[in-house]
Amino acid sequence: MTEQAVQGIKLYESKHKEKDIVQAHHHVTHQILYVLDGNGKCTLNDREHSLEADNVAVVAPYTNHSIISKSKMTVLVLEFNETFLSEEVRAELLPLVFDESRVLKMSLFDSSELRQLLRKMLYEQSHGDNLRMLAMKIFLAELLFVFKRSYQTNQINDTNILRVEWLRNYINTHYFEISGSDDISKKMGMSTRYVHSIFKEHYEKTPMQYLTEVRLELVKKMLLETDNDIASICFEVGFESVSTFYRVFKKYVGVPPNHYRTSHLEPEYRKE
Repeated sequence: MTEQAVQGIKLYESKHKEKDIVQAHHHVTHQILYVLDGNGKCTLNDREHSLEADNVAVVAPYTNHSIISKSKMTVLVLEFNETFLSEEVRAELLPLVFDESRVLKMSLFDSSELRQLLRKMLYEQSHGDNLRMLAMKIFLAELLFVFKRSYQTNQINDTNILRVEWLRNYINTHYFEISGSDDISKKMGMSTRYVHSIFKEHYEKTPMQYLTEVRLELVKKMLLETDNDIASICFEVGFESVSTFYRVFKKYVGVPPNHYRTSHLEPEYRKE
């Protein structure tokens, strides 16, 4: 059983009553199913998977799949035709995200990003102007990147190690937008004290100390490899004020950033 292929990108709601059965079928398009509410199970190429709220089913083209709802279940379906995407996205992201059909329970960070991207796509689909399809392509590319990153930590079993790895990866990729420890703990849905405790247990430093190290390593690299103004570098890595940046840099590195740049560019400081 097949259905008429979507020609671009389409996002729509699929409602299932209790004990509803969607018989086995396949699509020539790519699909991402996000469970908004309820629970059930699905089969993907004869492999059975449980479904519950916040789970995501990644369904590659031509995958035979069926759904049985155990309760009333609402699913948001993102369906798209790969020819609608840029060559880079087709080459770099699609083969990794859709290498096989699967059901995912994503990290708190990645799940939050996924929901926000889906909301943006729903808005553009309903209210966007003549640039809405461009926006949909951009948001879809971002969403695929979120999946790619999520796969990197999906095999870790220990809960606290998984949380710590999610957090470390989040800091590595969002260092420029984290405002403080409360921002991190809210995203994890845990107390700041607990988040600090489990992170420090594994890395012997707090998340904010690790964030500072990530930022400063980037700053040092940019000071030596670019001629960007120090204020621009400070802004790019996420410091809110130049004065705070100068104070933190000198505390950790030992010298002000301008002195670090000029001294390391002098011949006697260059590595052979």
